[in-house]
Amino acid sequence: MKKSSFHFCIILTFFLSASQVLSQNTKVDKPNFIIIFTDDQGYGDLGTFGHPTIKTPNIDQMATEGQKWTSFYVAANVCTPSRSAILTGRLPVRTGMYSNTRRVLFPDSGGGLPAYENTIATLLKGSGYATAAIGKWHLGHLPQFLPTSHGFDSYFGIPYSNDMDRVNDITAKEAFDNSKIEYFNVPLMRNTEIIERPTDQNTITKRYAAEAVKFIAENKDKPFFLYLAHSLPHVPLFASGDFKGKSERGLYGDVIEEIDWSVGEILNTLKANGLDQNTYVIFTSDNGPWLVYNEQSGSAGSLYGGKGTSYEGGVRVPTVIWGPGNVKPGVISKMGSTLDLLPTITTLAGAKMPQDRVYDGFDLSPVFRGEEGTPRDEMFYYHGDRLFAVRKGAFKLYFYSNNPAGYPAKVEKLEKLTLFNLGHDPSERFDLANLHPEMVANLTKIAKQHSEKMVFGPTQLEKRIESPTQ
Repeated sequence: MKKSSFHFCIILTFFLSASQVLSQNTKVDKPNFIIIFTDDQGYGDLGTFGHPTIKTPNIDQMATEGQKWTSFYVAANVCTPSRSAILTGRLPVRTGMYSNTRRVLFPDSGGGLPAYENTIATLLKGSGYATAAIGKWHLGHLPQFLPTSHGFDSYFGIPYSNDMDRVNDITAKEAFDNSKIEYFNVPLMRNTEIIERPTDQNTITKRYAAEAVKFIAENKDKPFFLYLAHSLPHVPLFASGDFKGKSERGLYGDVIEEIDWSVGEILNTLKANGLDQNTYVIFTSDNGPWLVYNEQSGSAGSLYGGKGTSYEGGVRVPTVIWGPGNVKPGVISKMGSTLDLLPTITTLAGAKMPQDRVYDGFDLSPVFRGEEGTPRDEMFYYHGDRLFAVRKGAFKLYFYSNNPAGYPAKVEKLEKLTLFNLGHDPSERFDLANLHPEMVANLTKIAKQHSEKMVFGPTQLEKRIESPTQ
């Protein structure tokens, strides 16, 4: 062999080897993402957020090792619109996931998240990610709306709220005060098929955890996105035998402590597979506590209001973001939102966001890294199609009032607007409108400019089918 040919072969071999290593490293270096989304868990329902009797050591440890966000918001105060926002990065009024009459989807609903909406899963799947949805979906139970039609490779869970499909001969009081699995004929689905009905809700948290652990183990050699949306602590409350009767807080505490255990199972699986240094885990809730259920509901802590309201207790949620080596530990009082997760995750994954639509989220990755400043300085709070309030910086201005318990809703337009400094007064006790007329005017202007640009999607929540098909 000629000397030049020999050198060429060596060089070619070197570049091929380097290319293979680069390809492997690129695959490994893509981070994994896990969103753990609870249902109706209040701001004050974790140990790290101040609850005195609910024990949540795993989530507390996440907060110690990662970031605890104390001013993190959902985009809606009830299930369906909130879930559409976390997955699409768009306000529910844009995606049609809103209504003033049917605020969420039901078993007789004919609508769902439109096929043309991009989810986090859709965008990551295009970048080589394995994707799975586990738990409560509540964005349409018909086949064309299920997770497998929105970028997820697989689905295992209850397609809507766990209190739906209640049997007719059981009163609401009996069903919720003395909950039994046979009182709620909700389906458990795998992909598009019903595999159990009624769902054994006593074991549902454990089964969700097992599915999550299995998915992580099976996809440890590729980048993955796992969306785990717990069906609880939405009423009716259920806990497995290992947890029922264990918490000082009673049944509600049992439920939260079992969810915390499931978080520990996920974190342990990541560590056992050497994935903890390359995985972001985000824990948050879909809205505030359902206060009308008394001891069966959670607590908003020092915040005012609960589920069904756009007061702080209804839309500010407990949030922890964990990622050893990637998330700088600390308590983050800057504003953030579930709307921000799609642009943040796509940025960290190196995926592209289509430029053919308006997104309402911001990239929070600089904050994850510990950089100063925050990309979000405003938040708009919708109740159905009504802009209920707007926040800029520390100040929040209300245009409407509501029953602070959320139900029954008593949404009324305010004749005199109210203003609160959430930095000083997160409990919203002291109206400062008279003291800061210039701030009232500024926030009113911001709201007006926002509303003038808003394009509403046709509502999906008011569509019905003649009879439930699932």
